[in-house]
Amino acid sequence: MKAAVFTGVNEPVSIEDVSPIDPGPHDVVVRIGASGVCHSDLSIVDGTLGFPPPVIIGHEGAGTVESVGSAVTRVKVGDVVISSFVTTCGECWYCHNDQPFVCAQTYAAHGTPHANRTDGSALTCVGGLGTMAEFMTVSERVLVPVRSDLPMEQLALIGCGVTTGVGAALVTANVAPGSTVAVVGCGGVGQSVIQGARIAGAARIIAIDPVELKRVSAGVLGATDLLDPGAADPVEMVRELTGGRGVDYAFEVVGRPETIAATAELTRPAGTAVVVGAMGPTDFFQVHGLSFIYGAKHIVASFCGSAVPDRDFPRYVQLAEQGKLDLASMISRRYSLGQVNEALDATAKGEVLRAVLV
Repeated sequence: MKAAVFTGVNEPVSIEDVSPIDPGPHDVVVRIGASGVCHSDLSIVDGTLGFPPPVIIGHEGAGTVESVGSAVTRVKVGDVVISSFVTTCGECWYCHNDQPFVCAQTYAAHGTPHANRTDGSALTCVGGLGTMAEFMTVSERVLVPVRSDLPMEQLALIGCGVTTGVGAALVTANVAPGSTVAVVGCGGVGQSVIQGARIAGAARIIAIDPVELKRVSAGVLGATDLLDPGAADPVEMVRELTGGRGVDYAFEVVGRPETIAATAELTRPAGTAVVVGAMGPTDFFQVHGLSFIYGAKHIVASFCGSAVPDRDFPRYVQLAEQGKLDLASMISRRYSLGQVNEALDATAKGEVLRAVLV
């Protein structure tokens, strides 16, 4: 099968013929129908996230079950499935306490080889998935079967970006009806945060991004105010829009120390700043001590939208089917697997909300 392999920092992704490993008793072979191109994929290629090459990239996908191992019970041949970036062993303390997004077996699962190169060397896959391929062999635990007529390209987005953003608003922050929200960074995940805040009933949603395309889309998907941080100080602009207080909830969806610090300043006293963007392994952020402590502010992290995939994926599919969650508008361009480098380049240049490989 063909797969997109990250071979070195800032090098073009290689489309290679690889051999999937033989499935174990609890493994499933999935024919990939679509794979989203997440900004995290770009952060792997440019070295920000520190993934050691070689590795099959892609962690946001949907497809059809091709075959199953002898002990598989969660899915059957022919099922449409969404792959989950959240690894759930189903046995650790976190999985038993509705926190599979911090499953104790995550890193062990992500380090398991899933394919071999033509020279016989083993290949791991990002997130234990590797959705930028024709097929993937994965544990049944990372698949959620769904019954839906939504296109594969829309279902794929639920596997990471949509769940990360919508979940940050609905689950991690539990945005209250009538509240005020600011979203810093309005790419695919940021747009999903905006939609989650809208679904939650936020009264004011302030979208902050330097790219006009993303601001315009934010307005379509539910933002009430669109701010260009290059035009004026966003902290001052947000305070002006909120009676001088700041917002009830501010979401950072960029992953940079300086924007996290700014997001904390956007938040009113006793408000909540939610860090969604993924920082690099050597990054640290600082917040102003007095305004943080005396303002009684809350700063929380949201990883993959605090997702419980079996609970949340069907919920987000239902919201999309009901027209409450707009997945179609988030897809800017479609590419083939062989055009993965073009898709990554468009993502890097801010030309797309979400590119998908179909």
